[in-house]
Amino acid sequence: MSSTENNSKMITGDVKSRIDRWISHYPADQRQSAVMPALRIVQEVNGGHLTTELMDEIADYLGMPPIAVYEVATFYGNYEHQPVGEFKFCVCNSISCMLRGKDDIIAYLEKRLGIKVGEVTPDGKFSIKKVECLGACGGAPMMQLGKEYHENLTEEYLDKLITELE
Repeated sequence: MSSTENNSKMITGDVKSRIDRWISHYPADQRQSAVMPALRIVQEVNGGHLTTELMDEIADYLGMPPIAVYEVATFYGNYEHQPVGEFKFCVCNSISCMLRGKDDIIAYLEKRLGIKVGEVTPDGKFSIKKVECLGACGGAPMMQLGKEYHENLTEEYLDKLITELE
């Protein structure tokens, strides 16, 4: 069975309930307004990335054309279309982080983890992604890991963090 076949009908049970809570925030004829949280929920349940089939299910569930879902999912950088690591290092790519050593931080992560930006470690544990401004310029260079921000990054700090996650 392919992973696509495994993922068919993800919008059931708890996933549907979670999406329905978001739908309830909008007028009844505007359920498509819940597309962003629906994408986030389905991505989370699918191990961190979306597939065309899952986006099609979201479109069907929200009563909108699939292309409208694809447009949202490809416009925003927080939606992944390829598998990512269990721990995704989202390194800020803004001018402030660049001036404060973001390139050195990325190079160190690549060396330490043995992967390049956009890749996943063979064990599926880590991936690295460049993201646009995360709005924490005073703590540059910085990154997001899950829902947490990590600021004033150094090699020593990254070593400690990676060791804790391994």
